Amino acid sequence: MASSIETSKIRSHFRSISLPSRSHPLTTTVEEQLSRLRSSEAVSSSSLVSQSLGELKSLYDCIDDLLQLPLPQQVLSHLRSPSEELLDVSLQLLDVCANVRESFSQMTECVQELKFSVRRRKRGDSSFPLEVEAYINSRKKLNKVITKYLRNLKKKGPKKASLNEATLSVLTEAGEISLSVFGSLLGFLALTSASTKPRGWSLVSKLLEAKRISCDGGEETNEVQGLDALLLSLRSSKDINNQAGNLSKRLEELEPSIQEIEDDLECIFRRLVKLRVSLLNIVNH
Repeated sequence: MASSIETSKIRSHFRSISLPSRSHPLTTTVEEQLSRLRSSEAVSSSSLVSQSLGELKSLYDCIDDLLQLPLPQQVLSHLRSPSEELLDVSLQLLDVCANVRESFSQMTECVQELKFSVRRRKRGDSSFPLEVEAYINSRKKLNKVITKYLRNLKKKGPKKASLNEATLSVLTEAGEISLSVFGSLLGFLALTSASTKPRGWSLVSKLLEAKRISCDGGEETNEVQGLDALLLSLRSSKDINNQAGNLSKRLEELEPSIQEIEDDLECIFRRLVKLRVSLLNIVNH
């Protein structure tokens, strides 16, 4: 009974200090950004990846501004348990973001190594077929790491806010959507069924629940997966050294796109660090 009374007091106090925050322009802006991210499709090109990451950066900029306001700080400082759960989520987000950054960093290394091999081929190096095979093997190793990350990602996720409060709700949903975006980014780098064993891709496909089918009945691919398909074609070609012109062009286009995504992820990682620091300051105040 005493516990019930105490809970009632907390809810009553919480209502008295939190209702105005729902109508604050910043809260409205955050909710609008969440809505845009929620309605966006799974990323299928580097431009859509950059767009999603840009929206995620804007979201956390607004959340940072929101957490500087007195009312949200007061709400979170009084709701200790939910706020501590948000701290746990912030640590999860940092961990997942770091994994995604590492995956893209490894992809950059694969692309750069292949670019160097193409240049050596132009200077008469005859080891190009071996370099193509090395790239394919590196991609398969990276795919195993991605599959592990996706498996772990499926186990993560913030709990639903137990109290219907604006600040808690937007922070909880921001965590959910961030994990979804990170999962899509890992899927962007994942091998297609044409590039790996069906069993391996089946797991990735189920975790993402986003295997897309094009109008002609084939699997829709992005730039990374298109590169994989080209290399598989080159590997089976009898005249691989004379068919690598298109490969060089694709690599020149892909490398800056991957680099841009890496830069965006670095910006988001810094914003997630800032979010965690803000939450720690509020909870420990």
